[in-house]
Amino acid sequence: QVQLVESGGGLVQPGGSLRLSCAASGNIFRLYVMAWYRQVPGKQRELVASITSSGSTSYADPVKGRFTISRDNAKNTAYLQMNSLRPEDTAVYYCTANFASWGQGTQVTVSS
Repeated sequence: QVQLVESGGGLVQPGGSLRLSCAASGNIFRLYVMAWYRQVPGKQRELVASITSSGSTSYADPVKGRFTISRDNAKNTAYLQMNSLRPEDTAVYYCTANFASWGQGTQVTVSS
């Protein structure tokens, strides 16, 4: 089972930016569908963005035009660039490989 480690979360003011990273173990990262989810207390985890092995991307409506998912297969790493952040983006962000393996999550807080 692939191991995933997220990083890059933190506290940012509204309108600011953060880049999350998700480092994966193993040597078949290039074959995985990678995705980012987020969750706030009391709510279900929701899909934010995904990227296929061929690089096709998909985004949830609330983040379209603000977030960008990407991957670097040479580094076994997926990224989530988050711009124009809003307080409602505050959540724990998780990455997943093939919607089967999950990281531990990284907190993103958008507040002034």
